[in-house]
Amino acid sequence: MSQPSTLFVVDDEPELCEILSEYFTDQGLEVHTAGSAAEARKLFNIKNPDLAILDIRMPGEDGLSLARWIREQHHGVGIIMLTTAADVVDRVVGLEMGADDYIPKPFDLRELLARVKSVLRRLTEETQSPTHSGRIHFGTCELDMAMHKLYDAKGSEMPLTAMEFDLLKVFTEHPNRALNRDQLMDLAHNKDWGVFDRSIDLRIMRLRRKIERNPEKPEVIKTVRGVGYIYVKP
Repeated sequence: MSQPSTLFVVDDEPELCEILSEYFTDQGLEVHTAGSAAEARKLFNIKNPDLAILDIRMPGEDGLSLARWIREQHHGVGIIMLTTAADVVDRVVGLEMGADDYIPKPFDLRELLARVKSVLRRLTEETQSPTHSGRIHFGTCELDMAMHKLYDAKGSEMPLTAMEFDLLKVFTEHPNRALNRDQLMDLAHNKDWGVFDRSIDLRIMRLRRKIERNPEKPEVIKTVRGVGYIYVKP
């Protein structure tokens, strides 16, 4: 019998932590809660979760800083950010920090569950069902398709989220073809991205910072005005 996925809930609202812990436990997940980033770091010293739900607005170290630390130290952990409904800046920054998804407060528990399942599914597919082998050059970097890892010119591993890998995979399968946002979402089987219509643009921007020699003048993933993006295969 397979082990349940492990979920960390990090939020300074004790009642919300209790509600989410009870709800996700009933859904068959192993849940641990923390009321601050400091408590969350202690949990990470004990074990790595499969996914962490982080509130952005917390006293002391906020969720954005914690997300950055997780991406640097625990590459394979999925991240969902909890944001205020009106704060678009938080959503943008959270995605730039490497979050896999976000959901604004207040939220419906069933919608949050759907987001959690979506991220966990992508992470599982990455580790169990690689569709390619070998490495593919992306600008200054190399993408290992079997290991789902990105390496810079010196051979050092770079942080890569599940959604970022999905995008690169789609581009490798459709080189030299302009793809719009809907096509990218459909081909990556990630229609839930559409909740935030600029989420693909943000991820493209983050990828360019990693793989392009000059992100301001991209040569690998180019913008096709009025259409979308194109991967220019060397």
